[in-house]
Amino acid sequence: MTGLQRTLDFLEDKPVDRPPCHPIIMRWAARYAGVSYRDFCLDYRKKCDAMIQCADDFDLDWVTVMSDAYCEASAFGLHIEYPEDDLPIDVSGHLADLAAVGRLQPFRTLEHQRTANRVKEIREFKRRVGNRYFILGWVEGPVAEYADLRGVSSAAMDFVDDPDTVMKAMNVIVDCALDFITHQVEAGAHAIGIGDAFCSQIGPELYRQFAWEGERRMVQHIHHLGVKAKLHICGNTKAILSDMIRTGADIVDVDHLVPGMAELAPLLGPNQVLSGKTDPVSVIQDGTPDQICKSVQDCQVQANGRCIVSAGCEITPDTSQTNFRVFRAAADACEPLLSKED
Repeated sequence: MTGLQRTLDFLEDKPVDRPPCHPIIMRWAARYAGVSYRDFCLDYRKKCDAMIQCADDFDLDWVTVMSDAYCEASAFGLHIEYPEDDLPIDVSGHLADLAAVGRLQPFRTLEHQRTANRVKEIREFKRRVGNRYFILGWVEGPVAEYADLRGVSSAAMDFVDDPDTVMKAMNVIVDCALDFITHQVEAGAHAIGIGDAFCSQIGPELYRQFAWEGERRMVQHIHHLGVKAKLHICGNTKAILSDMIRTGADIVDVDHLVPGMAELAPLLGPNQVLSGKTDPVSVIQDGTPDQICKSVQDCQVQANGRCIVSAGCEITPDTSQTNFRVFRAAADACEPLLSKED
C-alpha cells in the first residue's frame, strides 16, 4: 500500500494496514539530508531531494512543501533574510500603519520567486514520486499572513482598533491564497495545508470574526478542485478546535498543548480525521521508546482510531534518528486499534 493510498483510504474510513505517518519535518529533514536551511527554503530541487530521502529512508507516507511562514509574505513585499542554517528572518517591508493595510494589493503567484518555486516544487514532487506519496502543498491562513505582514503586536491591536480595514486586507490575502492553491493543485498536489498559527493567540471570538470564514473559503476551494484540505494551528487550540473542524478540513491538526482529543472525535464528519498530538520535544526528542509508543497509542485511543500519526508540531532538528525511527515504528503498532467495533 502506497503512502498516498493509505492516506486516502484512511480519510475515507476504509481498511488500512496502519494509520498514515505524517510527521512535520523541516529543519530535521534538511539536517538529515545535509542541506543548508537556506537552500531548503530557496532551492526547491534540494528540498525535494531532502523530503524524498526522508520519506524513502523512514517509510513515511507524505512529502510536503513546508519550510517557513514567509513564502506569501515575500510576494506581498516583505524583505526576508535567509541565514545559512537557521530560520528565515523578516527584516523590513512590514505594513507600517492601518493606511498601508488598506492599500494592500494582491500578488500574482507566478511572478514571485518563492510562490513560483512552490509550484515548481510540487511539479517536481509529482514527477519524482508520482502517486507513491501524499503530496501536500501549503498556504498561510488569513490571520497568520496578516500577522506576518503587520507584525504580531500591531496585528493584535488592529483587530480591535479597525476591524473593517483588517477585513479588507484579509479578503486580499484569501483571494491570493485561492489563486496560489489553484496553481499548486494544478501542479499535482494531493492536498493543501492551511497554516494559521497566530489564531491560537487571539481567542475564539476574534478567531470566528477574522479567521474562520477565510479558512472555510479556502477549504471549499480546495475541495472544489478535487483534493484534500488540512488545517494546522499551533498552540493550545482547545477553545477553537470545534470551529476548526467546522471548516470542513479533511485533516485537522491537534497541537500537543491541547489537553486531549476524546471530546473531538464525536465532532468529526464522515471523512474527517485528526492529526497529532505527540509532544515533539519532551516525548519525541527527549523521551524513551516506551514514552513515544505510549503517546502515539494514546492519541489513537482518544481519537477512536481516527488520528494520523504525527507530532503536535514540527519534529525538532535535534531529535535523534533513533527516536524518529521509534516514532515511525509506533504507527505500525497502532494497526489493531483500527479494527474497532461500531
